Amino acid sequence: MRSASEQADGPDGPGGGAGGGPAGGADGRPAPEEHAYPDHWEADVVLRDGGTARIRPITADDADRLVSFYEQVSDESKYYRFFAPYPRLSAKDVHRFTHHDFVDRVGLAATVGGEFIATVRYDRINDLGRPASFPADEAEVAFLVQDAHQGRGVASALLEHIAAVARERGIRRFAAEVLPANTKMIKVFTDAGYTQKRSFEDGSVRLHLDLEPTDRSLAVQRAREQRAEARSVQRLLAPASVAVVGAGRAPGGVGRTVLRNLLDAGFKGRVYAVNPGLGDGEGELDGVPAFPSVAAVGAPVDLAVVAVPAERVPEVVADCGEHGVRGLVVLSAGYAESGTEGRARQRALVRQARSYGMRIIGPNAFGIIDTADDVRLNASLAPEMPAAGRIGLFTQSAAIGVALLARLHRRGAGLSSFISAGNRADVSGNDVLQHWYD
Repeated sequence: MRSASEQADGPDGPGGGAGGGPAGGADGRPAPEEHAYPDHWEADVVLRDGGTARIRPITADDADRLVSFYEQVSDESKYYRFFAPYPRLSAKDVHRFTHHDFVDRVGLAATVGGEFIATVRYDRINDLGRPASFPADEAEVAFLVQDAHQGRGVASALLEHIAAVARERGIRRFAAEVLPANTKMIKVFTDAGYTQKRSFEDGSVRLHLDLEPTDRSLAVQRAREQRAEARSVQRLLAPASVAVVGAGRAPGGVGRTVLRNLLDAGFKGRVYAVNPGLGDGEGELDGVPAFPSVAAVGAPVDLAVVAVPAERVPEVVADCGEHGVRGLVVLSAGYAESGTEGRARQRALVRQARSYGMRIIGPNAFGIIDTADDVRLNASLAPEMPAAGRIGLFTQSAAIGVALLARLHRRGAGLSSFISAGNRADVSGNDVLQHWYD
């Protein structure tokens, strides 16, 4: 989907993108004065499939990321964006798409692992559709989403954020031009809940969106967030594979205990033991394959239970993130509960995990349990798997969690799921309630 002012001969053609190249707008105006980087626009979002992404403004330092991102987009998606074959970005394109004044020209990127998975930009225009400055209150908007990440709700999340940014900068309407065949992008606009007008001009669909929030647009945002948060918790509670990182050979350690509890509960998925001292994958621990790292597993890992000293957790998170782990249960202590340095370490942990699209239960967690017959997950320090039932239990305190589990066991009451989240640095009771609500 292109900005309306980008001509059919590509973004570097005579029309250019709204806002023009480095010398200024296409109408010969001087380039708008650049403003300070708006770090309050940065945000972590949970996507439709429960994964996370980081949304942030695009800067001049992102040139290489933009080029790499564009190379991974299919020819079809490029055609939908620019209405013409456009295999690569020119140096002028890269400059224009990475240099913004954060007022009249704004670009945002969704990132995972520090790399772009989607971009959106707006360019302020006047009543004639030409580049303009404040107080003009309309802007053209255009998106591009990497094919591997389409269908995850990335464009919808970006639309919410770019609309909020635009309102902050005095923009009240978006204009967009979309090819009729680009049904996914049309649906993003239609489903957003904003008041809109649609027309068909020169073989394309012309959309105008009023950015004033409506009851429907607010309801759409709340519903999207609820579904995403529920899905993110579901992914943690029902993994197809689990790696216990920090499962040592000596019995009695935290990691080894969790590994044993997983096996005793009859977990239905695959289990791996991970510890640098466990060899190269040819050995076993408690009957499951043992590896020196998550990378060495050589198969998908949905959930990693982390039971290593706090100073080793960052390398474990990087290992997990780089190899597609979806979520973490961090049992390790030494975080916010330990003082100022621990709080800083905890903030860094969350930033690092989210940068890879992972959610965290913990740190300083007791673990999680899902008693469903097709899951049978006991990724916790609880020695007995509760009976299946209709009670969901969330606790912060491990001691309270242990006491409640014991009391329920004595009464013969069953549980559907149990989460003891420790410091609740990421996943909270509110997130779990969204899951239980469904």
